[in-house]
Amino acid sequence: MAHAGEILDNPITGERIIFRETAADSGGELLAIDLILAPDGHVPGAHVHPTQEERFDVVSGTMKFRLGRKKIIAKAGDTVIVPPGSIHKFANAGDEPAHVRVEVRPALKMEQLFETTVALARDGRTNGKGMPKSLDLALFVREYEDEVRVPFPPAPMVKAVMAPLAWMAKRRGHAERYALPGLRPAPAV
Repeated sequence: MAHAGEILDNPITGERIIFRETAADSGGELLAIDLILAPDGHVPGAHVHPTQEERFDVVSGTMKFRLGRKKIIAKAGDTVIVPPGSIHKFANAGDEPAHVRVEVRPALKMEQLFETTVALARDGRTNGKGMPKSLDLALFVREYEDEVRVPFPPAPMVKAVMAPLAWMAKRRGHAERYALPGLRPAPAV
């Protein structure tokens, strides 16, 4: 379980996550992190947080966001707010690291999501963009469906397509990652 001051480095996406305030610190209301993005750093892909708002305060560097169909370039002092249910992605738009303070409300299981994505990347179980490979992705989308979803196709279709892969992943022992202390066991398939 994450704690204030803990640092995660994703070797694939160039993300450094420094936990400032965790769900435990805030009674589940808030997850606050410092995000340092390498010059080529990025989030693995466009996504949606069904019930969470994200606030990005750029401390230094330049960030590019895609929020729906809108492109945003944000520099030091700028704030970008992503309402719940909004399709978005982001990346460093400059030649130097970008430092962004990020707040996620409510926290839900975003800490565990970050820990899982970094562990998968370190274990070589992601593609070149940092997206989990198919078997891990099937378990990931089940475990973190309240925190993150793909923009399309609709969630019921994603569940139907991923069900056989999740079954196979569980049979191959991949579900153990989701049964770590502090995480609920992987759902039965």
